[in-house]
Amino acid sequence: MVTKDDACWIIGLSAGAGIGVYLDGGWGVDALVGRETRAHNDIDLFVQRGDYQRFVDLIADEGFSEVAASFTTEDHTVWQDEAGRIVDLHCFDFAENGDILYQGDRFPGEVFSGRGRIGEVEVSCIDPESQLLFHLGYQHDEHDVHDVMLLCREYGFDVPEEYR
Repeated sequence: MVTKDDACWIIGLSAGAGIGVYLDGGWGVDALVGRETRAHNDIDLFVQRGDYQRFVDLIADEGFSEVAASFTTEDHTVWQDEAGRIVDLHCFDFAENGDILYQGDRFPGEVFSGRGRIGEVEVSCIDPESQLLFHLGYQHDEHDVHDVMLLCREYGFDVPEEYR
């Protein structure tokens, strides 16, 4: 589990080292609405390739080690400490025009334009519309349903067909 205090601590570590992070997933949704709405198994972070190794070294110094998962790749790794806190880490690049390059896909730079808050910590995250779109087209669980319904309620989006 990654609590609000854990999330703020991890984000604070990166900020203290001058490493920018962008929240995705459940904590990204909760940051957008400005409050914790459910328990979180992990924290999903995007880190720019130029800072990726420094971030990995930073969390490794804090007792995190890489764990294998069925979905891990060179640019998508999972890190866990002995307390069971999990960082789901995504490595990306910015293209010259500001687009986001991640695992062979290209996304508009505006995807990272979301701003939110976890406790008293202001964070950068995936924007609300992109969060909703990234929740489509796969087998979702109860956390996905919660996050999508929350985004639709808070931002006035129509509930996607696959969540009805």
